[in-house]
Amino acid sequence: MANEVSFRPDLYQGTASYYDRFRLSYPDTMLTDLSRRTSPSGRGRLLDLACGTGQLAFPLRDRFADVWAVDAEFDMTQVIRAKAAVTTDAAQVRAVTAKAEEVDMEAGSVELIVIGNAFHRLLRDLVARRALTWLEPGGYLALCWSTSPWAGPLDWQQAFGSLLRRWQETLGATSRIPPGAEQQRQADPDQDVLSRAGFAPVERHQFAVEHHWTIDELAGHVRSTSFLPPSVLAGRAPEFDVDLMTELGPYATDGRLTETVSFAYDLARKPAPDTD
Repeated sequence: MANEVSFRPDLYQGTASYYDRFRLSYPDTMLTDLSRRTSPSGRGRLLDLACGTGQLAFPLRDRFADVWAVDAEFDMTQVIRAKAAVTTDAAQVRAVTAKAEEVDMEAGSVELIVIGNAFHRLLRDLVARRALTWLEPGGYLALCWSTSPWAGPLDWQQAFGSLLRRWQETLGATSRIPPGAEQQRQADPDQDVLSRAGFAPVERHQFAVEHHWTIDELAGHVRSTSFLPPSVLAGRAPEFDVDLMTELGPYATDGRLTETVSFAYDLARKPAPDTD
């Protein structure tokens, strides 16, 4: 689709340490299911695009001989290099600082491509076409994602979402997300983008996990976002933390707020050549 919404490339600058600590891990049940459906050979390559600090690259690494963890933010890939250096059996994890749209990858060299909570921020048509080229015949692309704690129906989630919108307006940060981004994604769903690129029909697989947040953890999670990162909160960060505690404290039970997080992945396959 022409005129895709474009996100600024520096939106996550300064968030890496918070991203690594406060973003939720993908559940083992989901990763096991993904591995079962894609059947990695143990000799192939995994490509984790827009990888953050390796939330998919590290837990999936033992299924592959070569793992490329690619992110446009140097802070993110710096964390990956540091983690790989101290993580057992992570020598195959290679951190690459590059935009997903500009990765230099030979055709047919990848068994599995994963993109976690990021496809909507990329030039989707371009990345989908290039991903199809990078994959070996019969290889897979998995768009992985999870719901956000401020986006649910619970009273505390509604209060959390209102507080975040108020602070975005107060700090003049509402323009960090391009206008019309969500409307474009609804008008042109990811599944249609992948189909246009030549992928086989997409299958969605979902997993629900109960999670218990402390308010301090939610404060850290906010700092891992593109819309209220540390650079935007800046000197008002202590005031934000007090406001968050005041707003959400009454909803907490034993200091924790509970939600059911929806994790999922949309799985698309590069068609294998017809051998008939």
